[in-house]
Amino acid sequence: MTASPADPATVPRASAPLPSPLRIALARAAVETKVLFRERDAVVFTFALPIVFLVLFASIFFFSDSAEGTGVTVAQLYTAGLIGSGVMGTGFQNLGIGIAGDREDGTLKRLVGLPMPRAAYFIGKIASVLVMTVLQVAILLAIAVLFYDLTLPAEVSTWLTFAWVFVLGVSAASVLGIAVSGLPRSGKSATAVISLPFVVLQFVSGVFIPITQLPDWLVNAASIFPLKWMCQGFRAVFLGDAGAALELTGSYELGRVALVLAAWLVGGLVLCVTTFRWKGRRDG
Repeated sequence: MTASPADPATVPRASAPLPSPLRIALARAAVETKVLFRERDAVVFTFALPIVFLVLFASIFFFSDSAEGTGVTVAQLYTAGLIGSGVMGTGFQNLGIGIAGDREDGTLKRLVGLPMPRAAYFIGKIASVLVMTVLQVAILLAIAVLFYDLTLPAEVSTWLTFAWVFVLGVSAASVLGIAVSGLPRSGKSATAVISLPFVVLQFVSGVFIPITQLPDWLVNAASIFPLKWMCQGFRAVFLGDAGAALELTGSYELGRVALVLAAWLVGGLVLCVTTFRWKGRRDG
């Protein structure tokens, strides 16, 4: 007597293996980037703000003498500072506000229930910041070259300096944005809570006002934070040896730039691990 074939509905199926964590992280990065660019108002504002500042300041001072007789043009000076400001603004301000909004509308709470490594969410966010800052820097440099006679460096070593300052800057700003996202009591208050310190940092870190024109106590305060060092690193790239005279020590101190940015990256990671909340305050 032959056994009747088993009912396919009663045969247990082997569960399909989950994608690798790297594949999930890359997929999340693609999702975050698409979501970012769908917010057209936010994208336009993020791109436009540093560009507007460059056009305003470079146009106002276009016919003035070079900065303190160094041969460094005003366009060079502001381009370097605004690249640093753009990196910090996208990583710290925009990312912090965006994550606070995700926490407020329940996005983070829903993601926790998915079979997805939690790190994939953060990788996706940082990837979207990286895409945004690369495009932002490219547009800033194109405008400065086409309209304000900015000369790009020709040495490979100088571009390598730009690369490590950029990567460290984006990384440090992003982890700090993730960490600061827990400070606002709600998504609605995030813009005010996170934007105010960033605006202050821009004025004391050499973005709008040359660092040598600031009082010592402000310089000492700004030296604690990464934006001042990020701008200093970008000045080393775009101002060259002539611009070193505009630094307080007569040097770009690239070793200290790397040390401070790396320290903020590590400190930001520690803050993320110890303080990040997936639920809003109202959720308990």
